[in-house]
Amino acid sequence: MSGADVSGADDASYCAQLVRDHDFERYAATLFMPPRARRPVLALYAFNTELRRIRDHVSQPLPGEIRLQWWRDLVDGDARGSVEANPVAAELMAAVANHDLPRNELSRLVDARVFDLYDDPMLSLDMLERYCDDTAGRLFSLSARILGGTSEAVAHAALHAGIAQGIVRAVEGLPLHASRKQLYLPQDVLSEAGVKEADIFAGRSTPQLQTAIRVLAEVARSHRGKAADLLIAVPADAKRVFLPLALVRRALDPARMPAQNPFALVPQSRLRMLWTLWRATKSEEFRD
Repeated sequence: MSGADVSGADDASYCAQLVRDHDFERYAATLFMPPRARRPVLALYAFNTELRRIRDHVSQPLPGEIRLQWWRDLVDGDARGSVEANPVAAELMAAVANHDLPRNELSRLVDARVFDLYDDPMLSLDMLERYCDDTAGRLFSLSARILGGTSEAVAHAALHAGIAQGIVRAVEGLPLHASRKQLYLPQDVLSEAGVKEADIFAGRSTPQLQTAIRVLAEVARSHRGKAADLLIAVPADAKRVFLPLALVRRALDPARMPAQNPFALVPQSRLRMLWTLWRATKSEEFRD
């Protein structure tokens, strides 16, 4: 094995571990994908993980903007310095080259993450849906492309799947976001339900907040249903990219949601997650 092969294998292992540590849901889903797709898909997920974690490593927006600009330059082909020195960048560029991934799609993902750096409000449900499409939706779309999913049906499925997953993650991320005085839940939905921002930032679960979350859950269920309906037209291999929809369905179970305190940090069982994904592979929805 050549030095380049060893370096490439190390980069791939780094990306896999990064995703496993910080986004186990997506990591777990790759375990059920065709082996040939796991490395480039994990490169995409590692890229997303790096972008998502920038806020965790900066105390002011400007350093975060500088980090995002480095990734933007990389995607646009204007990176300064050696790409090979960054394992995620090296793996991402290999995935782009080997699978003809559209760079403008990657740029959308970078640009969307600017919102994470600031404490500006999510003004409307439409704004949240666009954010979810530009983040989670782009990951579904690009991953499906690696597995041959380039049709209009795949694009629409990715949009709806991304919005459904993104809304669920916005609700699940409420404890962290509230601790930062950051809010991803849309203001128009909160206002309609009579939610007070001060209650959210104080970590108080109120009936009004529960109402707003139920409204968002219904929106997410609708998008998840639309994505599921479109899967019939998605190539068999590419369907595996959409396996996280099984986890979205479980998170949106009406029997579970009303009893949950949105500020309670509930550990996610990795075994249960893997079991849910495995069962989904046997279902008609995701079966090859």
